[in-house]
Amino acid sequence: MNNIQSVMITGANAGLGREAARQLAGRKGIEKIYLACRNPKKAEAAKTSLEAETGRNIFEIILMDVSDTDSVRNAVAQMTSPVDAVILNAGGTGGQTPNALTKAGVTHIYAANVHGHVVLVEELLSLQLVTSTVLYAGSEAVRGIPKMGMARPELASSNEDEFVSIANGAKFGPEGNPMDNYSYVKLVAVLWMGAMARQHPHIRFVSMSPGGTAGTAGFDNLPFIKRLIFKHIGGTLMPLFGMMHSVETGAKRYVEGILNPKFESGHFYASRKGSPTGPVVDQDTIDSFLSDRTAQDNAFRAVQQFA
Repeated sequence: MNNIQSVMITGANAGLGREAARQLAGRKGIEKIYLACRNPKKAEAAKTSLEAETGRNIFEIILMDVSDTDSVRNAVAQMTSPVDAVILNAGGTGGQTPNALTKAGVTHIYAANVHGHVVLVEELLSLQLVTSTVLYAGSEAVRGIPKMGMARPELASSNEDEFVSIANGAKFGPEGNPMDNYSYVKLVAVLWMGAMARQHPHIRFVSMSPGGTAGTAGFDNLPFIKRLIFKHIGGTLMPLFGMMHSVETGAKRYVEGILNPKFESGHFYASRKGSPTGPVVDQDTIDSFLSDRTAQDNAFRAVQQFA
């Protein structure tokens, strides 16, 4: 029986995060939703509109920039009560300088998708501020989406050093393609989640891809031509060919992932092979590497070097 009453969502002022908040407000038993956002004005606008749309005054803003570990730690330090579930939704392609390094020594694209969330989860766990479920927003890019020109990440050894090279950008160099890098950093996170599930059996760690989602803000900082193709032209044509679905559909995957116990800890759920949309399946049935414990532990140790 589901006992989740409170949920924190990163990147909650727009797109998938905001829509997940809206849908959760309509679910029985949900009494508090924390909107973790980096922009105060956008956060307030989202809170106001969500209250109007749902008729519920259950939204609370937490100012947090997951690309900035100090911001993450400060936000957690101000929390006065635990949350039952956390949706690690914020991400994207790393802004205008995806391959530049943060002060933590990781690339901006890695910081936005992995590092900040790792720090957030570790802080919540150490202070006993999460009680039930952590859901990470994975991506079908982890196993490749050939129809969308995204190749499966190729690892030479899957050892700790290789995962470190993904985090600090050494694997790609300063001119690395952010769309390619995105697949690798998402893979690191999914493997890390698998390791966390074994280390913290009292918490459910579920990776869930929202799928190919039209209109999401995650790729707003791509170069103009790529943004035009991916968001605008692709956002119009891809749904016609089953390559994208609505924000509502993508966010529903998050909601089901945290509320439905059939989604097991340590597993990664996404669309069926060859597609970024449609019913979700355990990705281990497509690529058994995702449940390889040695790879998971190597990814975990690499992640910890920076956290």
